[in-house]
Amino acid sequence: MKLEGINVLAILSDDFEDLEFWVPVMRLREEGANVVVAGIEKNKKYIGKYGVPAESTHSFLELSHEDFHGILIPGGWSPDKLRRYPELLKIIKDMDREKKVIGQICHAAWVTISAKVVEGKNVTSTPGIRDDLENAGAIWHDEAVVVDENFVSSRRPPDIPDYNRELVKAFLKFK
Repeated sequence: MKLEGINVLAILSDDFEDLEFWVPVMRLREEGANVVVAGIEKNKKYIGKYGVPAESTHSFLELSHEDFHGILIPGGWSPDKLRRYPELLKIIKDMDREKKVIGQICHAAWVTISAKVVEGKNVTSTPGIRDDLENAGAIWHDEAVVVDENFVSSRRPPDIPDYNRELVKAFLKFK
């Protein structure tokens, strides 16, 4: 269990991309990481774009970056909702400042754009938000996964194997 003792915050709201949430969560748990699922509300069932549910055990409104080694932000339409919470944006800013892992896939970059932490970062995303990232000062690449310091970004579900491999590597630096 390579990631035993590693605490990861996985955030979501309704309409998260099912695979982009569940596959990385399962992969990190498989390696022994403690993945905490947090939504706007605690103990709420959130429904993914394709109907797969995930239940939050915490509200990110009550959490601190200090308890985690990094964060997972899935895509879908969930990021458009999540980026409206200054409490979550503060968690992300604090994690970035401390070089904790920020995993983002597909539309997840909307959250890090709103947190104002992408300027100068090499990233990827779904091509549909390339302009958003570039307008926020990021350097966009059309690659399956891009790692830049503490950022691990990926484009879409077919790229999840590459994304998961790099997430595991990124969290290993805390061992």
